[in-house]
Amino acid sequence: MAKQKLSATARRAKAARDLAYANSPARKAKRAENQRERRAAVAAGRNVKGKDFDHKTRTFKSVAANRGNDGEGTKKEGKRNYRVN
Repeated sequence: MAKQKLSATARRAKAARDLAYANSPARKAKRAENQRERRAAVAAGRNVKGKDFDHKTRTFKSVAANRGNDGEGTKKEGKRNYRVN
């Protein structure tokens, strides 16, 4: 996938939006949970290389399978569908 061709102003605005989203409480909780689950899986001897933690099904999936709501599209996804411990 090619990089977005943005003006300097748009690039700075996008960087600020992306950073604000990445540091939101929900994203921080998901990132922390992902790290906990991944460390626990590695300690238990599971091979999670190349896999991401799916917060909805609470399992490790390939990166490709963890996109687009399992082929259902992202329109149905929402905050209520994700449980972060």
